Amino acid sequence: MITGKFPSLRLRRSRKNDWSRRLIEENNLTPNDFILPIFLIDGNNKKQPIKSMPDVYRYTLDNLSRVVDKAIRKGLPMVALFPYTERKKKNELGTEALNEDNLVCRAIQLIKKKYKNDIGIMCDVALDPYTTHGHDGLLKFNYVLNDETNKILINQSILQAQMGCDVLAPSDMMDGRIGEIRKSLDKNGYQMTQILSYAVKYASSFYGPFREAVGSKKLLQGDKKNYQMDYRNSDEAIREVALDIKEGADMVMVKPGLPYLDIIKQIKQNFKIPVMAYQVSGEYSMLTNSINKGLINKSVILESLISFKRAGANAIVSYYADKLDKIL
Repeated sequence: MITGKFPSLRLRRSRKNDWSRRLIEENNLTPNDFILPIFLIDGNNKKQPIKSMPDVYRYTLDNLSRVVDKAIRKGLPMVALFPYTERKKKNELGTEALNEDNLVCRAIQLIKKKYKNDIGIMCDVALDPYTTHGHDGLLKFNYVLNDETNKILINQSILQAQMGCDVLAPSDMMDGRIGEIRKSLDKNGYQMTQILSYAVKYASSFYGPFREAVGSKKLLQGDKKNYQMDYRNSDEAIREVALDIKEGADMVMVKPGLPYLDIIKQIKQNFKIPVMAYQVSGEYSMLTNSINKGLINKSVILESLISFKRAGANAIVSYYADKLDKIL
């Protein structure tokens, strides 16, 4: 036996047995760490598959309760609502976003009426599901206007708050919108409505399946690089978060997730604020499609999800959230 060549501390001692590994593990996942995205569609009794996202569907409102029931049974704290808006309801100004009878507003009311505060509701504040050009704001000469867009986003936020939305999530990346929305919410009596700012949203190639799911993919004119962040930049992310915190954000989002774990970690280290990660549609589709022809590989998915927690994320928006019984 070779002796005397190792230090007195052997890290493998703690890895020898399962009980010991569990005793010292630094990160773990529970249902409390997840937000479930739900895609909505007009009509009746529909559960419509999304081609590029295996085992993810659009639901009509009469089927929404089944999805929310399942989320509550699994212990999820919040759902996020995303509409597939019919082409005839879209226009250049995205005015359907301000229709109190739109899909999102009706879904909020349905969930609140039936479930009260048994589960939280998060809603995107942006115009891309409602515009004929597929952009998150008003478009002029291929440039998304900032201040003019903010005026609409304020009204969209107030409407969603009136309907009962718990967490408003501006995902548009307009400058100054968090402060303006916060002021307007407080002025109108919605001081307790939270804001989860998509403070760090990159102009990413990972959004394709989501754009298909909400019906904006084929409509998008050009790209979103004049308002979403350049993926080459990290210091800029810190500046964006600092501004949104100053303006009143309660939580911040980093989107996409896996390619930006370094950004999540930097934000968590620099700001003591809840940080959410969005495991976006492209990540989900790649992981699911590349593994066992669409079947979930528990160990691979779990490893990818743990990486968010290790980086410092408080919670994860994930299309695996309703599949946790197969993963955790």
